[in-house]
Order: sequence, then structure tokens, then C-alpha cells
Amino acid sequence: MKRTAKIFVAGHLGMVGSAIVRVLQDQGYTNLLLRSRVELDLCCQQAVGDFFCKQQPEYVFLAAARVGGIIANSSYKGEFIHDNLMIQNNIIHSAWVNGVTRLLFLGSTCIYPKFAPQPMKEEYLLTGPLEPTNDAYAIAKIAGICQCRSYNQQYGTKYLSAMPNNLYGPNDNFDLEKSHVLPAMIRKFHEAKQRGDASVTIWGTGTPLREFLQVDDLAAACLFLMNLDDSRYDALLNDSGAPALINVGSGQEISIHDLALLVQDVVGFTGSLVFDRDKPDGTPRKLADSSRIHALGWQHTVALRDGIAGAYRWFLESRQSGE
Repeated sequence: MKRTAKIFVAGHLGMVGSAIVRVLQDQGYTNLLLRSRVELDLCCQQAVGDFFCKQQPEYVFLAAARVGGIIANSSYKGEFIHDNLMIQNNIIHSAWVNGVTRLLFLGSTCIYPKFAPQPMKEEYLLTGPLEPTNDAYAIAKIAGICQCRSYNQQYGTKYLSAMPNNLYGPNDNFDLEKSHVLPAMIRKFHEAKQRGDASVTIWGTGTPLREFLQVDDLAAACLFLMNLDDSRYDALLNDSGAPALINVGSGQEISIHDLALLVQDVVGFTGSLVFDRDKPDGTPRKLADSSRIHALGWQHTVALRDGIAGAYRWFLESRQSGE
């Protein structure tokens, strides 16, 4: 991408979108198209179509989505499938209508079957049943992947889908009902420390294994993919095993139990841990096979403990500033 190219970052105020904006600005990209939800309702087909027609972006990072952890995914399935389908349908279609050069669609490794072989390869998509607690979100994201793939095949577009594993970092959601596991832990341990609680309760058995990726690492991966030369980019789009789909992960995993201990230590909570075995665990293991992007030359750089410490600092600063 030229430094002056028109780049639309959909969802620029969210955790992923804001990280993409940071890396673009750090690398000298000066022509970013950024719109808040008030300025542009991505669920409105007419509004999105008018925006693309007027602004004519050359590149699109589709990071806008309704996201959440296991509670939110289980409780608001209608909203999750409706909003995500609307957002991605409108943006991907408008990108085609207006001749966008490249589009990167961000999803999640929850698209893979609940009991997919580990680590999960891109070709495992649609080979088994999904995890029931987040199937609405996963189905919406699978539809987005298929839409990108279908437009590439029919119209010759260059739309790539990137599937990161569990993300965390600045601008994360720390709401205990709607957040993912790591920010929820940070808030739980912090508030327990503030109250002087004797223990903190964690959902499930603590045995599930998860892979985590700091969001600035993902943003760097997104820019890396968008800037691949034509031959390598086109090879990703036309791979017969998993066309237009690539995993983005650290390749490292940790149990929920050990993650809780790590967060506890970073936050400085000195009480005990209690695991509520009556609560769901979710998928037992979720490790992405990121060998394809690693072979292209990208690797993550932020160690998990360092990333958690940074996320905790951001959490404290955001509370102090009243955000």
C-alpha cells in the first residue's frame, strides 16, 4: 500500500481496529478513513453504500464486529448473528461495487469445530459441529469467509480472511458479563484485591487450553498480510485447501488454571483461587496452526506476561481517566 492510499478501518474504536490504526499511523500511512458508529451505522446497507461511493477507499480492514466472551455469546445470540452478518455483508459487497483493491476480513478461530484436531488448520473449517456457546458468532464469521471466497471466485476480488486466536490488550472490554476470559480475570483479580477478598472464583474446571495473542501483534500481522507482494497474496487466495483464509496466532497455549495464576501474580492478588465446576468450560482446547503465516515471515513479538502487564496498566489508566 502506498503511504497516501485511502484506507478504511471499519471498527477503528474497538480493540482490534484501534490497534490497526496505531500500526498504520506508526508506519506513516496518512489517509485513513475512520468513522464512529454515530457517524456511520455499518448495519445500514444504504449508509455503507453511500460511504463507499463517496469516499472510494482503496483498502479495507474489516475489524468491526459485535464481540464478547462466553456469557455474552450465550446470552445474546440473536444480536451476535444479526449484527455481524449485517456489518460484513454491507462492507464486503460495497467494497466489490466500488472496486476496493484489497480487503482483510477479521474473524476468530471459534469458526473451527469444537473437537477439531489440534492445532487447528485452515482446512478444518466446516468439518464438524461448532462449540454451542458461541455458534451464532461463529456462523456469522463463517458466512463472511464464504462471502470473501465467493466474491474472489466470481468477481476476481482480492479479499482475505484472517482468523486470530484469543486477543487481548489496550481498548479491551473489561465488562464481566460481556468480556473475554483474560480481561475478565484482570478485572476480577483487581477488584478482589481492592476489596481485600479471600478468594476469586473462576468459571469452569481450569483445564481448557487457550492461545493468546496481544492485539498489537495482530495489527502488525494485518499490515504484513495487506502488504504481501501479489504472488504470495494471490497464493493465499487460491490455496485449494483453505482459499482466502489464514490463521494468525502465537503458537503457544496455556491452561485457564495457569492463566489465572499468571494474572493473579501480575495484579498482585494474594488470596486463593476457586474453580466453579458447575459453569461451562467451552471448547476444551483451541490452538491455531499458524504455520502458513509463520512461513511467510511473520512472528508474534509480545510475550504473554508482558502483554498481560500492559493490559493491566491500560485498565488502571482507563479507570483513572474515567473512560
